[in-house]
Amino acid sequence: NCCTMPLEVGLTDLVRLGLVEAFEAEHVEIRLIARRLLKVGAVEHFSHKHALFTLARRADGDCRFLDADTRRCTVYARRPETCRLHPGQKSPRPGWCAFGAREPDPARP
Repeated sequence: NCCTMPLEVGLTDLVRLGLVEAFEAEHVEIRLIARRLLKVGAVEHFSHKHALFTLARRADGDCRFLDADTRRCTVYARRPETCRLHPGQKSPRPGWCAFGAREPDPARP
């Protein structure tokens, strides 16, 4: 199921996946990197607030790095931190899952 959920990644994950060069990550503003990745379709969303990118998925909703036939990760050795920590932590924002049951926020009535 996790391979069909939106996957939030940080800039270091994008470097590890080869979608962003290390030099670019160090010397280019993150908003410009986000604009480029959105334009080429590598990501479907960028959160300025959290500095997180949501990787683009295939038309069927699967992760772009999931082999359609074997259902195996094609970038396993370079997979994002979120995938490495799953199922303990499903997102770079601890306790948040795009499709999981939402816990009531005690600060909100």
